[in-house]
Formats: sequence, C-alpha cells, structure tokens
Amino acid sequence: MMMDNQDKIKTALKVCHLYYEDGLSQGEIASKLAISRPTISRLLQFARDQGLLRIEIMDPLKDLDVLAQQLEAKYQLKKVILIFDATNDLDAINPKIGAAAADYLETIVKDNDSIGISWGETLENVANHLHPSNANNVSVVQLKGSVSGSEMNNFANDIINKFSNAFHTDAVNLPLPVIFENATTKQVVMQDHFIKAIIQAGIDANIALFTSGTVRDDAMLFNLGYLTDPEIKQLQAQAVGDVVSRFITATGELADSDIDERTVGIPLAALRDKEYSILVSGSSWKVASIRAALLGGYANVLITDSQTAAALLD
Repeated sequence: MMMDNQDKIKTALKVCHLYYEDGLSQGEIASKLAISRPTISRLLQFARDQGLLRIEIMDPLKDLDVLAQQLEAKYQLKKVILIFDATNDLDAINPKIGAAAADYLETIVKDNDSIGISWGETLENVANHLHPSNANNVSVVQLKGSVSGSEMNNFANDIINKFSNAFHTDAVNLPLPVIFENATTKQVVMQDHFIKAIIQAGIDANIALFTSGTVRDDAMLFNLGYLTDPEIKQLQAQAVGDVVSRFITATGELADSDIDERTVGIPLAALRDKEYSILVSGSSWKVASIRAALLGGYANVLITDSQTAAALLD
C-alpha cells in the first residue's frame, strides 16, 4: 500500500489511537482499516520515528530511588528505604515496610552485634518477616518497658520471641510498664541492678529498631492504660507523637518532662549514638511524628512508604 507523506501521517495517528487508546490489537486494526498487519507495525514505528508518539515508562522503583536520595540529603540520613504504596492504609503499609526492615537487618547484622527493639504493630510486622540469621553471638534487648496496663496486645512478647528465634539468642525483655503512675515509683524500681543492666544494654546496643506513634485517640500508648484522660489531652496539645514511648514536639524536643520522668526505657539522646538507628514508620497519620524524629536526629536510617516520603520532602 503506497501513501503520500500526509496520508501516512494521518493513518499512523489513527493506528496509534486505535492501538494505544482503544486497546485494539494490530490484527484487529489491520482488519478494521483494511491494511496488512506488517503495515500496521511499520506505521507504529513511523509514528515513533516522526515524534508523533512518545512512550513514557513510569518506573516507580526509579522514582523511589530519587525520593530516597532527596530524603537522605534533606535529613542527613545514611540510608532511606522506600516501598511503593498508593493506599495510605496502615494494614497494607505495615507488612511491606516490615518486610523491608527485615531484609535490611539481614544485610547489616554481623557477629557480636546488639539489637535494641521496641514493640507495637509495626515492629510485629518486622518480626513476622525476619530471616534466620547467619551472624554469631548476636544479642537482642528491649529498649523500653513492655508490660501492658490493659488487655490490649502490644505484641511485645511475640516480637521478642521471634527476634530470639531469628538471631538464635535469648532476647532480654524489660519487665516493667513503659510509663509508671508516678516518677517516685519509677525511681525506686530503677535502682534495681538487674533493671539498670537492661537499660544500659539498650543504650549500648549498636543497632536500634523502633517506630513512631501518633497522638490520635486510637494511638496504642493512649489505650494501654498508662495515661489518664487529662494527660492524653495535654499530650495531644503539646506533642505530635512518640519515639520509644517518649512524646516529642514537632521539632523533636521532649513534649512533657513530667511524663518523660515516669517513662521506662533508653533516653532519646541514646538513639543518636547508634551505628544504625532505624525508624520504621509509614502512612499520612505518622508524617508529623516521623518528621519530628528526623529533626530530633533520633534516626539515621528511615524505612517508610512512597507517599510519606513525598510528604516529608514538602
């Protein structure tokens, strides 16, 4: 079939619309236009060669690499790992960032390392995806108190058991409430040499793995029986979330010194000294607490989702 250039352009454009917009096969287009199938193929190539058609591949992995590099630069992080997510659904995000965190641990944990862990739904998802480690003499310790003040499950026991199995060790739990009713009781308990040793082990751990919480009404820390309603209201006015159960402001500073003095766990400042201080957290609800944790310098590794990453760059 011979065509002049103008007719060829018109026919090529028609073929492009039928093929790329209407989803017809080359055979269907050939039948519809009474043109041979090889001619259809040549017209599609002609359209590309003439600049009539531009094919753009939207590679989310490439976009994630760029986002990760921008976050690393903005918040001075040694590593950012992103998973693609379009749902903004914690039930969908947590398993994916949990798996990414477990994969990352497999690449960094070496002989004689010590891993400090927190608890909660996000860390439960990390624990669910752990791989049996080949590293020797790895120790695991909880970074904060683990005894719940209610029947609500904080996953602490399950998490520590799964870490113990994955790293072939007897993980050490911190058998205390994470927030005491008053500071005096906490001070008395903290005099115990066994408790002191656990806290020090958390401070000395070269790897810390933790998440960030919110100050929404459904926040786990608000529903474990540690805090009164007035205290919760006060924290909602002052804080944007918590890191290792220590509530922080939008700029990463402690939000309430009185409640902090009742809190059992490593001090926030200890997170800054870790070889790997890994924050695993995602969704729009946690953007404020993630940003605050990064501004406070409490993490040098961030594992989150693509939408959260974009919000953190805004």
